[in-house]
Amino acid sequence: MNTLTQLPALDDYKAVSPTEIEAFRKNGHVLIPAVLNQEEVTAYRGVIASAAARYNEEKRKMEDRDTYGKAFLQIMNLWVVDEDVKKFTLAKRFAKIAADLLGVDNVRIYHDQALFKEPGGGPTPWHQDQYYWPIDTHNTVTLWMPMVDIDVDMGMLTFASGSHTKGYVFDTAISDESETAFDNFVKDNQYNIVRPNHMNAGDATFHYGFTIHNAPGNNSDMMREVMTIIYVADGARITEPKHQYQIADHAKWLKGLPVGSEVSSELNPLVL
Repeated sequence: MNTLTQLPALDDYKAVSPTEIEAFRKNGHVLIPAVLNQEEVTAYRGVIASAAARYNEEKRKMEDRDTYGKAFLQIMNLWVVDEDVKKFTLAKRFAKIAADLLGVDNVRIYHDQALFKEPGGGPTPWHQDQYYWPIDTHNTVTLWMPMVDIDVDMGMLTFASGSHTKGYVFDTAISDESETAFDNFVKDNQYNIVRPNHMNAGDATFHYGFTIHNAPGNNSDMMREVMTIIYVADGARITEPKHQYQIADHAKWLKGLPVGSEVSSELNPLVL
């Protein structure tokens, strides 16, 4: 049943404090509590879990997957195929926080993705999100929101604070190789490793696209249900893809728009 008319609206704004903005820009990440209240979390958790289950294409047993496959179930751009998820992904509340943290007037969607880490799911290796994106700005941010209460044992997102200032570090996709390369890089640069001990459902972290991050495995008996949204500052332009993953992103999320043109396909709507 379509629940669109029953879902809470998420178009009011939540103020971001100067302290939160400063922390985000200095560290490359910030946790903002209670972005959704309990009623809103309850409503949208069911919507997202249902859509993720319908569109999940991972059918292999855990032991048959590689490191990336063991890390999480990844279901992308649910907003395009589900009208209820669309209301979540295009929420002005989230986008205004993203824009305020970046210090820009408006943001566009790059894509959303459900990241469900199964009980017994493996660790997510160190990586940079923006490795995959052929765009010309550092003004990108990922919202990462658990839809259930989580702690470290369930796979808490973990950041190398300050690492976003280095920009594009390695030509390495998320993998065992990226884990080793970035682990050495993080240690060599003596970055402070930060992760919350606990997040309530509806809390959210926001991190720059170049912030190095990872997550431990899920050692609990519960699914770690997380929804993410990637935002790009309005006015960002498409760059020449550097490798096969950016070629794929250019075609899939940017609809093959010409290099040099603005990120503005029908999959990249303005949100505010």
